[in-house]
Amino acid sequence: MASSRVITQPLSRRQLLKGGAALGLGSAAALGLRPSWADPWGQTSTYAKGIEEGPEVSLAIRRESLPIAGQEAHPISINGGSPGPLIRLREGQDAVLRVTNLLDEPTSIHWHGLILPPGMDGVPGISFAGIAPGETFTYRFPVRQNGTYWYHSHSGLQEQLGHAGPLIIDAAEREPFRYDREHVLLLTDWTFEEPMAVFRNLKTAEGYYNFQERTVADFFADVRERGFAATAEQRGMWARMRMSSRDIADVTGSTYTYLINGHSPEENWTALFRAGERIRLRIINGSAMSYFDVRIPGLRMTVVAADGQPVQPVPVDEFRIAVAETYDVLVAPENDTAYTLFAESMDRSGYARATLAPREGMTAELPERRRIADRGMEAMGAHGMAGMDHSTMEGMDHSGIGGMDHSTMEGMDHSGMGGMDHSSMEGMDRSNMPGMDHSNRPGISGEQDRIAAGGMLAAGAAQPGSRYDQAGIGIDPDERRVLVYRDLKAFTPWPDRREPGRELELHLTGNMERYMWSFDGRKFSEVSGPIHFAKDERLRLILINDTMMEHPIHLHGMWMELENGQGELIPRKHTLNVKPGERVSALITADAVGSWAFHCHLLYHMDAGMFRVVEVS
Repeated sequence: MASSRVITQPLSRRQLLKGGAALGLGSAAALGLRPSWADPWGQTSTYAKGIEEGPEVSLAIRRESLPIAGQEAHPISINGGSPGPLIRLREGQDAVLRVTNLLDEPTSIHWHGLILPPGMDGVPGISFAGIAPGETFTYRFPVRQNGTYWYHSHSGLQEQLGHAGPLIIDAAEREPFRYDREHVLLLTDWTFEEPMAVFRNLKTAEGYYNFQERTVADFFADVRERGFAATAEQRGMWARMRMSSRDIADVTGSTYTYLINGHSPEENWTALFRAGERIRLRIINGSAMSYFDVRIPGLRMTVVAADGQPVQPVPVDEFRIAVAETYDVLVAPENDTAYTLFAESMDRSGYARATLAPREGMTAELPERRRIADRGMEAMGAHGMAGMDHSTMEGMDHSGIGGMDHSTMEGMDHSGMGGMDHSSMEGMDRSNMPGMDHSNRPGISGEQDRIAAGGMLAAGAAQPGSRYDQAGIGIDPDERRVLVYRDLKAFTPWPDRREPGRELELHLTGNMERYMWSFDGRKFSEVSGPIHFAKDERLRLILINDTMMEHPIHLHGMWMELENGQGELIPRKHTLNVKPGERVSALITADAVGSWAFHCHLLYHMDAGMFRVVEVS
């Protein structure tokens, strides 16, 4: 069992060894005195797209013909590969990364999860001008962290074209776990369609890529399970919303091929090991739109880092990784046999796979595929409506309509419906909506924030409406041990222990039918200015998902400390997954002066308007 003792920062050698023993990480000899990167077995030697060692790296970006999944494709390449090479830096270095644009359009690279000066963050129009065709831009910044990260374009939809790659920063000091070998696994989703064509299709027809809609056979199966009346009522509810209970993913395996390190499932990329070794798998979701459920049948995984930050070890059989998240896991295969690393898309429309094996050419069986799940009450805000005053909504059946987008429900009187998405109802006076405080919704009420007052929850306490103990749709917690956000516990407290001085509440809003996505009902093109953080202030960010889709929310330049109930050891993350109808809260220390991007990391959601600028001054 993990020790409840508060570990101060930094870790001394004695604390590290004592803590490692308490956490079941082995003896002093097992922890070792050398960092893993000093051992040639400690580094990946099989990343298919090449490795660029820092501190000085040169990258050339072009579009060229390359084979993907056995077919000729035309991706964006970085140093000749797509996705790009593994960039390896070391904590304490001053990185110099020269990026040459050989495209016929501007490009950029954002170093996802890195804490660096705003001019080096790589977001055109926010922190720098972008890289024009034929130009070279040199990124220079001190490397003051370690862990598993990645990089990608922040220009248009280039990320969908393979403009991404892994970024590993080796620790200057010993990490709180040891391993003998590591492999980097970058998950991506590739389509042979042009990204703008995908975007047009999404705006043309809701569910354009969903080929797993419910059938007559599903209807009769539901009747057998729940009865005719309940089934008919549920079907009618979804029809009135003009949505499908199987709107799990906007873009699916009907157009996507899911890749690991650029390899399709049929190509079966293989990572080698020796029986008895402890292997670190650095798993990065660098896809444009796809969530994955990752497992290795027959092999227990121990999660040791999330978004590049060490966490106290969590043994699991499976974990869900949102777009832009990273997880590091340790595995220890004892037998001379092959294992399948299986990354199944959340909507069950496809999968990526790789093989862990002691020798090339070995394979293992694929696990049985799971059926697509249906959205239920949790997606409609049933778990996120606590504290709302529905006293003025008498006579209506609210059993299934909390937290939904009612922009298409013409002719209804919404004047008393607190907590719903009214993104298309411009000019409406929300001041009298019972039980809801909209005063802090940017773009609606003058960019006001709710100043923290008495009764605010203590730092580290899980907020009402959060579902940190649930992995999400399509996961059966009784089937296997699955990682959930509540499991994540930092190794050391964040140095800033101040209580937040204020709260900022933002609603994640959208309209699937028109494919419009936004914060607080307004697309980026409709807002008047940035969200303001005061330099060095401590604040609580509250995200409330009023939509039927998951959203991975990414803040550039600063950490978000997820308030998952772990007290002083709440984990630091750069990307927070917010489930439908869920309320998620995080603490932020605004210590990074400048302008920073803040957005949903689903590429087409961001491009459709779920993007803001945070200005720290």
